[in-house]
Amino acid sequence: MSDTSNMDVFNHEAFSGHEQVVFCQDETTGLKAIIAIHSTALGPAAGGCRMWHYRDNGSALNDALRLSKGMSYKNAMAGLNLGGGKAVIIGDAKTDKSEELFRSFGRFVNGLGGQYITAEDVGISVSDMEVVSQKTPHVAGLNSGLAASGDPSPFTARGTFNGIRAAVKHQLGKDGVAGLTVAMQGLGHVGWHLCRELHAAGAKLIVADINEDAVQHAVKEFGATAVSCDEILFVDVDVVAPCALGAVLNETSIPKLKTKIVAGAANNQLAKDTDGMLLRDHNILYAPDYVINAGGIINVAAEIDGKYDRQWVDKKVAAIYDVLLDIFERADQEQGATSTISDLIAQEKIAEKIAKTSKAERSVLKKDIVA
Repeated sequence: MSDTSNMDVFNHEAFSGHEQVVFCQDETTGLKAIIAIHSTALGPAAGGCRMWHYRDNGSALNDALRLSKGMSYKNAMAGLNLGGGKAVIIGDAKTDKSEELFRSFGRFVNGLGGQYITAEDVGISVSDMEVVSQKTPHVAGLNSGLAASGDPSPFTARGTFNGIRAAVKHQLGKDGVAGLTVAMQGLGHVGWHLCRELHAAGAKLIVADINEDAVQHAVKEFGATAVSCDEILFVDVDVVAPCALGAVLNETSIPKLKTKIVAGAANNQLAKDTDGMLLRDHNILYAPDYVINAGGIINVAAEIDGKYDRQWVDKKVAAIYDVLLDIFERADQEQGATSTISDLIAQEKIAEKIAKTSKAERSVLKKDIVA
């Protein structure tokens, strides 16, 4: 679709189910951002803010819509009292950042009155969110404050590691990753921490990233083998772990995969919903991205609660293992895609909460009428 058609929000294929989309612009600071609130059925919409140099405004909108829906499902599957939202800032994170820009973004977030809670995502650092917090309390993933716990990336990585173990158990019948080879696509904050977890557990690593310094660091630190970004998805390995940007799994790439498992931390790994079934048809087990990468938002949820409990966080992150095993087993029973089964479970959880809320509201209304 063209840029213009992508900006036709109400007819956008990814808009279905969304409650609100806010377009933010501040000519003084150069801020152009989109905040998408998919659902507040389970609680305030929570999800990180991404800064990326999109090829056009339509691509930014599509990203915000897909990511916010994924956050609704992620929070539902993690058992959190949070809805789903996401923000994207259009710009180059290397050249376009300024404190004024992030303060402006904070004012827009604050104007939503707590309906959306923001945090770090691709291109955004803890220090950026600290600036945002100068203008709104509706921000998490900070280094300062009563419930602050800092960068959530290590928790995302730990949850992804647990998810890889679950996939290995289900698909390969093994209780750990020792001796297995994992292809890591992306060595950002989450990817790096995941490499450390896998290496410590005895896995062999093949890595690729656009940042050559990060690649060489992984080779030295973890004894990893480096390949090009064009090769990384298609090497012959036990597990492929996408940890960069999304839509890498599609009708072109899937038939070329030489792995039995795809389990990584990147969001929106499937280019289309039908790609989940295509993976199954090729006997590749897919760990739904918003389930396996929920560790970060679990940690953020503990901050939002106001009394950070590390034991609660660790228990929730560890539970990702069992949540994924349940999805894998149900997918086998129903001969369906793991991504579809996960979507259905998340939708059921959200619908159940909406039904309970509606019933409670009707009960209150009835009491008021009788009174």
